This record gives sequence, C-alpha cells and structure tokens, in this order.
Amino acid sequence: MHEAPASAQPKALTPEQTTILKRLFPEQDRLTQPADTLAYSYDNSQRQSIPAIVVFAREEQQIQELLGYCNTWGLPLACRGKGTGTTGASIPPIGGIALSLERMNAILEVDPDNRLARVQPGVTNQQLQQAAAKHGFFWPPDPTSAAVCTIGGNLACNAAGPRAVKYGTCRENTLGLSAITGRGELIHTGVRTTKGVVGYDLTRLLVGSEGTLAVITEATLKLTPLPEARRTLQAVYPDVTTAATAVSAIMAQPITPSALEFMDGQALQMVRNYADPGIADDAGALLMIELEESAAAIDSAASQIAATANIPGCLSVEVADSQDQVSRLWRTRKALSPALRNIAPKKINEDVVVPVSRIPDLIQGLNTLAEKHTITIVNFGHAGNGNIHVNLLIDPDDPRQLAEAEACLDEVFNLVLGLGGTLSGEHGIGLVKREFVSREIDDPTLKLMRQIKDLLDPNGILNPGKTLP
Repeated sequence: MHEAPASAQPKALTPEQTTILKRLFPEQDRLTQPADTLAYSYDNSQRQSIPAIVVFAREEQQIQELLGYCNTWGLPLACRGKGTGTTGASIPPIGGIALSLERMNAILEVDPDNRLARVQPGVTNQQLQQAAAKHGFFWPPDPTSAAVCTIGGNLACNAAGPRAVKYGTCRENTLGLSAITGRGELIHTGVRTTKGVVGYDLTRLLVGSEGTLAVITEATLKLTPLPEARRTLQAVYPDVTTAATAVSAIMAQPITPSALEFMDGQALQMVRNYADPGIADDAGALLMIELEESAAAIDSAASQIAATANIPGCLSVEVADSQDQVSRLWRTRKALSPALRNIAPKKINEDVVVPVSRIPDLIQGLNTLAEKHTITIVNFGHAGNGNIHVNLLIDPDDPRQLAEAEACLDEVFNLVLGLGGTLSGEHGIGLVKREFVSREIDDPTLKLMRQIKDLLDPNGILNPGKTLP
C-alpha cells in the first residue's frame, strides 16, 4: 500500500485535446515532456504517477473552460499546490492532467478592521502570515511545511499544525470560498462575517475534500490578532502514562495552550542517538507547551500551567525566560525529524487521533504491536487534541519488513478506532488511507458522500480514486 508503484507511461493526448490545451494555456504555462512533468508526478508520500500534461492556471475562467473540456473528453485531473502532502492526495491520474495552482498566488485583500484576508490558492502559508503580521494578525493553521505549502493545499486537506489545539483547524478559520465544481460551475460559499446561517455550510464541506468536489480558486480567511506575549515550557516524565495524565490535567483547566506537543520514550531515545538533547536518561516522555496570552496575563498563565503539569511523578518542569532558553527547550523536538530521516528515510508516518484521555491506551497498544511485529514505532505529535504521529521505521525494500508493516498498520487503525479515534487528523486520506475509510464511516453515510460527489462531479473527473473507498 505504501510502496511506490511502477510509473506507467501516460497515454498521449489527442491532436484535438493538444490544440485546445495550447489555446487555454500558453507555452510557459504547460509542461508536456516527461522530464518536466516528472516533478509534478508525486508528493511527499511514496506514490507517483505521470500525467499527460501539467498546466498552470492563472485565472478562474481558464479552470472553468478546462473542466468543461475534461467533462467532454472524460479526461481526469488532479489539482495541486507545492506537493507537500503525505497521502498521495495530489498525485495526478496516469494519462490525465496535473492542474497546478501555484501561479494563482495573489493576496487580494488584508482587512484588519474585519479581521479577514482574501487570497488565491497558490499563496504560501508563510506569505499569508507575513502579510497578516504587518497588520498585527496571523492565520492560525501552521503546518510543519508552512514555509512552502500553499493555502489551497492547506484547505484541501484541512491541514492544521500544533496551534489547532487553541485556535482550531482550517475549517474553523475559513469564512468563505470561491470554487469551480466538477461540473465546471463557479460557486461562492460562506460569508465575510463571523456569523451567518443562510443556506447550507458548503465551505466546511469543501475544506478537507482533497480536490474531489471542486477546485478552490479563492479563500476568505479569518485572521486572529498576534499575541502580545508567548511562553515556552518543557515538562519531562518517567513514562507515557504520567505524561498523558498531565495532558488531561492541562486541557481541563481554563488556560488553553497554543501548542502542546508530545514525544514518547522511543522518540527521545532516537534523538539521543542522533544528538545530545539535554534530557535526563530516565525520561520516558516529554511535553513541549507554548502559551500565547496578553502581556498582563502571561506570567500568571505560565505559573498556572507549570503547576498543573507538575503532577506526581513529574521529573521536571522548566519555563523559558529568554529566547536562548526557548531555543534550548525546543532543541529536542527539532532534532527528532532529522534523526528519523537519518535512521529511516522511508518510514511510514500516520497521523491518527484519539480522545486525549485515551493517549496512554494508544501508546501501550502501539508498544504491543511494535513488539509483535518486530518494528520500531516512534510516537510524537499534538497531544492537546490527541493527534499523534505514529512512525513505523522500516526498510520498504525488505519484503519481510514491508509485510510486517502492512499487517501492523492494519492493527494500528483497528486500535485507534477501538479507542474512539479517527484515522487522520490533518494529513488527509488521499490514496494511502482510502481502503481503511469504510472501517470508520458506515455504509449509509458513505452512500450519502458518494451522492454528493456525483452531484458536484458527475463524470468523476476531479481527483478520481481519492478519499472515498
């Protein structure tokens, strides 16, 4: 399931299709040579397929016309931003079209009086944050790839990041959208206000739909004022159970952290093997906590969170008083990703979610599965909302390891669902998790979802084979 399939040769476009696409997209906005289209044949997953052509849209009208022709031809397409997704959601159909939105990259409006911004889908998360910051605001979703990932991609996968624990995901921070359905119809959803109940909530429907229902061409986003002050805390525990108890205690008190990150003992050991994290050898779990409050409230908030985190069994709680201390405290967490890449460059990374109170059961179950299948599993993630990144460290070129990983992953998903969780918190479904969706969603609900898909995309041209089983 996770291995990269052999890339089939794409079917050639017909002379008619080629002529029309040349008219719609000038030479500088299309790629047809395999050496050029290769860069748009994959994302950050282990999946790949070669499109017949890559086109770069600059206007809504281009996309409308393109979708009209695709319906006539029965030619599928997948839209994409920078390809930072991890589930294959933006992989183009073989012989179809890769529609890149990266050149629709205008910030159309930043309206601080109404706390909103209007942007095109190709704007990167970082570009939006920089533009909003000039007016004293930010957009809460902050995926790890924020420097390069696009707003369109964020919305397509409902990507979030650590700040979701306090501020919510893309769905909670998007006011409205302009989008072109699979029928080729331009629709407008939502409002410019923070309240509005006219009609059905199509905005939330499209956010997270991974380009299977419509192509998002513009987004009206809700901005949040930049915090006056920030504090970073690090809490160390002897085991995962104690750390998870602390997480529950922290999330039960009135002050909500802006980030509450978790690393298990296996992750800490991984970092120790890569670099000196400055963490005690008896540490079995770690929490990184960030607070964002007013200047008047930050010291009191930090003291309260530190006291709450310091439950019986806690090894240490440290509050950073300077930027140097902040950097030192984050050093362990930031060393984890390069350590994982160094040890297992082709690891399997899942982003399951369970209720916060069930995190200890999840980690215990994962440890049991790791022992059963002789696989190293490293766990870290956004503990404040139970979003844990489960990393299976394997060599996919080893048939035995790959077979064990597939069996283990099957049991991981059963474990998560048995704990009242969900299969994905922010990475999405794409190709990688598609076959497991029916375990979480019942048949009547899936039937309704397919009817919605058929209504908005009757010929199935938008991102076929993704999301729904």
